[in-house]
Amino acid sequence: MFRRKNSNHEQGEDDHAKKVSELKTSLGPLSERNLQYCTDACLKRYLVARRFNVGKAKKMLEETLKWRSSFKPEEIRWHEVAMEGETGKLFRANFHDRHGRTVLILRPGKQNTTSIDNQMRHLVYLIENAILNLPEGQEQMAWLIDFTGWSITNNVPLKTARDSINILQNHYPERLAVAFLYSPPQIFEAFWKIAKFFMDPITSQKVKFVYPKNKDSMEVMKTYFDVDNLPTEFGGKATLGYDHEEFSRQMALDDLKTAKLWGIDKVHTVPSILSGAEVASPAEA
Repeated sequence: MFRRKNSNHEQGEDDHAKKVSELKTSLGPLSERNLQYCTDACLKRYLVARRFNVGKAKKMLEETLKWRSSFKPEEIRWHEVAMEGETGKLFRANFHDRHGRTVLILRPGKQNTTSIDNQMRHLVYLIENAILNLPEGQEQMAWLIDFTGWSITNNVPLKTARDSINILQNHYPERLAVAFLYSPPQIFEAFWKIAKFFMDPITSQKVKFVYPKNKDSMEVMKTYFDVDNLPTEFGGKATLGYDHEEFSRQMALDDLKTAKLWGIDKVHTVPSILSGAEVASPAEA
């Protein structure tokens, strides 16, 4: 029985590898940057998102390549979106979940701007940064969403929610492992029903509602996070702190890694972030 199961697993892996090869061939010649993006792991994520239908995966991936060509997520730099992050409404946590995944913390109650375009660039920047900081062998990230201070008056516009969902599920397939919505107010449920309409069922199943007084939902949270690392805002024991200047320093350094990774030779001077120091280009770093 063990051999049969193991054989089935190996057969499945072989089939997946063949699908990856088929998808790679179907794409034809790619630009250097697109070729760098379309790794075997990347192709597999798109295949998984489309249930290993090569034709559908190809269409999805080509739409992403078109989007990346115009949006240029790998060229966004922190100083261009830093204003969006001043309140700490979205940032990368300094801890990982139990599986080593990068964690993004979202606090919609701290929304501080009205430009949807800038908000989307900020979101994409942090998604790219989360991916940049994934440990070797890990493909996915986790989201923790804190509803403290959230109300109908500072509610995220439906268009923003729709655009965010579209970017995440269509251009970053299989990058989200789980999203915990911690203690959302009852009025949010009506908003969620509308937002869920724009979600792929696979994506919506990754969204977990957690309530402090609901023991079962808290136990689910603890299977993903060590309570010693988890901030008190999410039912843990750690202190959640966001220092915009310190976070900006981290992002400026990560920008160097991003530029080097993509072979982009950019020099940015950001005195407000690095105390007058110039951020060197990858060649100088």
